[in-house]
Amino acid sequence: MSSETGVSAGLGTRLETEPGLAEGLARHRQEHLLRWWDELGEQGRGRLARQIEGIDFGELDDLIETLVRHEVVTSIEPDHIEPIEVSRLPTTDADRAERGRAAATGADMLSAGEVAVVIVAGGQGTRLGFDGPKGAFPIGPVSDRSLFQVHAEKVQSIGRRHGHAVPLYVMTSPDNHAATAAFWEAHENFGLEHVRLFPQGQMPAVDRGSGRVLLAGKSCLALSPDGHGGALAALAAPRPDGSPSYLDEMERAGTTTLFYFQVDNPLTQIADPAFLGRHREAGADVSFKVIEKQRPDERVGVVVTVDGRPDVIEYSDLPPELAERRRPDGRLALSAGSIATHVFELGFVRRLVEGGADLPYHRALKKVTYLADDGNVVKPNEPNAVKFEKFIFDSLRLARRYAIVEADRRLEFEPLKNATGSESPETVRARLSDLYAGWLEEGGVTVVRRADGLPAFPIEISPLYALDAEDLRDRVQPGLVADRPLLLS
Repeated sequence: MSSETGVSAGLGTRLETEPGLAEGLARHRQEHLLRWWDELGEQGRGRLARQIEGIDFGELDDLIETLVRHEVVTSIEPDHIEPIEVSRLPTTDADRAERGRAAATGADMLSAGEVAVVIVAGGQGTRLGFDGPKGAFPIGPVSDRSLFQVHAEKVQSIGRRHGHAVPLYVMTSPDNHAATAAFWEAHENFGLEHVRLFPQGQMPAVDRGSGRVLLAGKSCLALSPDGHGGALAALAAPRPDGSPSYLDEMERAGTTTLFYFQVDNPLTQIADPAFLGRHREAGADVSFKVIEKQRPDERVGVVVTVDGRPDVIEYSDLPPELAERRRPDGRLALSAGSIATHVFELGFVRRLVEGGADLPYHRALKKVTYLADDGNVVKPNEPNAVKFEKFIFDSLRLARRYAIVEADRRLEFEPLKNATGSESPETVRARLSDLYAGWLEEGGVTVVRRADGLPAFPIEISPLYALDAEDLRDRVQPGLVADRPLLLS
């Protein structure tokens, strides 16, 4: 496994200064960052200088001007927003035949070694009451396999099925990188041949009133991750040791296509051949998997067209009158909910990060603890700072061609986000058990179920034992009864 560290993979070019940092900072009205310089030792000065030199202050000046000093109001006229065309789940024999052809195309891509997998895993398990990277959270219904292990075993099983190992790239954050690397090392990469860990970039947090970069301490800036959209720039950034970027590594290995998803959804059908095939057949730069929204207030972004162009509107930005609009059959009119599962062409990624069409930054008002000018640490009660983040879904509006493909929510989407209630360990484990129970029943096994239809006992099937129902069908004997906790691994 290769693991990268550093201040940022996406903070921009080095600060161009005349002799010394002070003159350069003064040009950008950020000279306060050296207020404590004389008190710092060699190590502290070096740390602060590296962080300052990692910031593209020209870019930061533009962001402060457009996203901090001016109140940003982004509103779209409802009449300009329409549903986007979606490749729906198959309902007829013709649909199923078409899906089969797409799956064959995707399988060819995997067999040719053209696909790499990218997991976005920069989050901590804080909201789950878990001390560690979110990907290390134990989610297996019987075995307590971690999210990372579930995904890694799928990647390994996919490689075995298609006769070509699939390279895996895991984006961490600076806060959880060391712990994530230690976790993968302790588990010997879960048997995978090719694993790369890399931290996402960071951006400085700035005071929402003045635009001044905040200090977290006398020798360090208040830095925060640059959003899930930063994954693309992080892949394209040269590594700290000067070796080629991971994007370069992929290209040299013959990779043409990236499968991208977030670590918190253990139901993700990683490198789904039908999805890959539809992406390839559409000649798409980027493709999105979507689910049909069940409620107007469901917390997923909505894929739409705005003035005929594809776009994604955050659930919080969708006006209620649009969120609640219905079709004649009663279903939501704007129903294509993004689940943060995408396929990218490497050439498109290269164009985004190097060709001047990069993903835009968005502002996020946050409470950021900082070191005041008097040397006291301030923990604000209200949002005091602006953070800058990139969103991966902004790639859609920059694509020349795209595909939007519907996923079966019951089989593919149950993210782990909350400690209790919906999208919690309880609901995720129940959904996993139900998925595996369905596979067993397709193979002729009787599964004891509760009155609400869920399995009466936890069930778990390792992806190394069976990747899907078809895999399992030849491995179980009809007539068996699942009447107790069951683990197949």
